[in-house]
Amino acid sequence: MAKVLGVGGVFFKAQDREALGEWYGRWLGVPWTQWGAAFRPQAMPADAWTAWGPFAADTKYFDPSKKELMFNLVVDDLDGALAQVVEGGAELVDEIGEEEYGRFGWFLDPEGNKVELWEPAAGAWRIVTGTDEEE
Repeated sequence: MAKVLGVGGVFFKAQDREALGEWYGRWLGVPWTQWGAAFRPQAMPADAWTAWGPFAADTKYFDPSKKELMFNLVVDDLDGALAQVVEGGAELVDEIGEEEYGRFGWFLDPEGNKVELWEPAAGAWRIVTGTDEEE
């Protein structure tokens, strides 16, 4: 049986894709190109992973955004990344969240997309999966 190996991309609509792409490039270092951005798996911290999770249709987790999508970006410095996006005009939402597997912060980008930033904790994969496996 074939199986999923990971998330290959996150795609969403934008009112001004060039301006939004350039915003992410300037304020979060996303390597923006004409077609989007690409990240090599080895660029992720050792304790990070990609999550895939459908939410209930009536979830409030994406609030205050009115969009049907929220994406998570792994960062190496949550406080620094949040300061950068605020400098770039983003609106912070909620307080920083601290979990056993890392720290989280949220903002609305210039087009109102809610974005979750995650700074993984050491050993996060083992904490969440309850295993010593690396993958």
